Amino acid sequence: MSRVNWYLWSGAGFLFFIVASFVFGGYQLHKFLNDASTLPIEAVAIKGERAYTTDKDIQVALQDLMQRSFFSADITLVQQALEDLPWVYRASVRREWPAKLRVYLQEQQPAAHWNGDSWLNVHGEVFEAPSHPELEHLPQLSGPDDMGLEVLTVYAQINSLLKINGFTLASLYLTPRHAWHATLGNGIVLDLGREDKIARIQRFITVYPVLAKQEKSVARVDLRYDTGLAVGWGDAQTREPIINDQKPR
Repeated sequence: MSRVNWYLWSGAGFLFFIVASFVFGGYQLHKFLNDASTLPIEAVAIKGERAYTTDKDIQVALQDLMQRSFFSADITLVQQALEDLPWVYRASVRREWPAKLRVYLQEQQPAAHWNGDSWLNVHGEVFEAPSHPELEHLPQLSGPDDMGLEVLTVYAQINSLLKINGFTLASLYLTPRHAWHATLGNGIVLDLGREDKIARIQRFITVYPVLAKQEKSVARVDLRYDTGLAVGWGDAQTREPIINDQKPR
């Protein structure tokens, strides 16, 4: 073998050795970083105010993901697992050397019951979560799911007007045809129709002292008129028009 060939083969062998060393070293490093027994996640630090999400809920949600190593744990999957918890609105996750995950949780802020068994948050978004006794006092709102924010906004407007006049608004319902029905804390149902909701609430407030003086109790008030209303009295809820000269709308 000539000296030139010998140098070529020696160089090739040395290069192969270097490449093999890098490959083997990379493999060993990958194995080390992904070995949960070598670099386990030792702690998860949770921050954020929590009223409905327990430590046990979080532990169950992350139990499978925590089997990964500190470096191989998928932060996106951890975040998704936490946001899948019913009372979690948003979660952010980051690694903290040497073996900790730091989590910030933002819980849902329920503003009302929605369509009986769901919830509406303060942003007007519908979400599903278990009931809580301390939230039973929240108003009952109903309507199409894509109208949650509008129903919540109208509720706030009507409730504010009623409250300063001594009434409370217990529930508000928007029908698929966009007609509004309100139920007061005293059980009186107000039919508001599709138009001029606030003006019709004001008309009810104005005329209520006259209705309250009647011997019969008021069960329902139909305000779907331009200048009048109709009243349903007592359990029978028979309606009697008052200054009612137009068809309801």
